[in-house]
Amino acid sequence: MTSVAIAEASASYVKSRPDVRPGFTVRVHERIQEGGKERVQVFEGLVISTHNGATAADRTFTVRRIASGVGVEKVFPLHSPKIDKIEVKKIARVRRAKLFFLRGRRGKSARLSERFTTANEFEIATPVEPEVIEDIVEAPVEEAAEPAKEEAKEEPKEEAKAEEEAPKEEDKKEE
Repeated sequence: MTSVAIAEASASYVKSRPDVRPGFTVRVHERIQEGGKERVQVFEGLVISTHNGATAADRTFTVRRIASGVGVEKVFPLHSPKIDKIEVKKIARVRRAKLFFLRGRRGKSARLSERFTTANEFEIATPVEPEVIEDIVEAPVEEAAEPAKEEAKEEPKEEAKAEEEAPKEEDKKEE
């Protein structure tokens, strides 16, 4: 196959995912199958590298975190069907494309300074998937109008009760 045909065939596998870059702290929700059951496991850590691959569907990123004092790294395919969602938590200021130097560091020296971004930059980095809005049925609108009528009917009753009680109080004063 030519590279054009491969690119066209892989375009159908591309999903809308946030633009993951080195220095981002992300939470990857991955579906894991254990026996006959399937569950979602979250892996949170720092993106230390990305790989673009030959086609758009081949993109991968490496996430590193410290678990029980041991550094753990996982390579995730960006457009894998096993990944439910990717949440970007923080964006750090980095000057390198690969952050492999963090492997040899511990404690405070392994931390990156957070880059303060504007709301627009953070929205671009973390696109929100559009929610499905259900059609509004006219029945709830009619039901909402009926309680308003009932409230209007109840108010005069309360006023009438207050007026009835007022003369009784006056009668008591006269006695």
